[in-house]
Amino acid sequence: MELKCFDDISELDRYAAQIFADTLKTKPNATLGLATGSTPIGIYGKMIEMYNNGEVSFKDATTFNLDEYVGLSPEHEQSYAHFMKQHLFDHIDLPRRQSHLPSGMVSDLQAECSHYDRMLTEQPIDVQLLGLGHNGHIGFNEPDDELQGGTHIVELEEATRTANARFFDSITEVPTKAITMGVGSILKADSIVLVVKGADKAGIVKKALRGPITTECPASLLQTHKKVVVLVDREAGRLL
Repeated sequence: MELKCFDDISELDRYAAQIFADTLKTKPNATLGLATGSTPIGIYGKMIEMYNNGEVSFKDATTFNLDEYVGLSPEHEQSYAHFMKQHLFDHIDLPRRQSHLPSGMVSDLQAECSHYDRMLTEQPIDVQLLGLGHNGHIGFNEPDDELQGGTHIVELEEATRTANARFFDSITEVPTKAITMGVGSILKADSIVLVVKGADKAGIVKKALRGPITTECPASLLQTHKKVVVLVDREAGRLL
């Protein structure tokens, strides 16, 4: 596991974006694992800058997102499908058919989980971007006695819904369920980039990276992966 700490958030975002750009330069048809939430917004901004400057092309790439809310249509302004269009897809040359998110609107959610896993098996992820939840979740894999390896439906913890309530008018509008890539699928990525920002994440960063490997802190399972780059700002990394 490689750890890098940054005093400047813009430099952190640029470094993360450069990892993805370098992957595409080496392998133009690479499969990229993408994340949502506030953490990757600056990273996607840097990717767009690189694309506009002719530094990188996404035209042959394929992307898979980690998760989506159950019950929100792709057109809903708080869906992750909408998020990705707003913050990345509408601004680069990635063909829409080559971007994938699980659907939380289908009638058979279990069939959707199986379908997503089949696609991930057919196109393994070369580099996966992750954020870190306050309770140690990655994707929407919440702390539990045991974790599911493949794509599955998860009941969102109250802490997670509260953290995401800032994006909605009220917490009552935050969905109670999500469909998420499993920890097993995440760990199958060839390389992983974990990005964490903010003083409020310092405790969970230490627990995830230095604490025991346990399903009660899903991110701690990243310690078992052969190639993880952890990028933190000074505040998030202050306890390491």
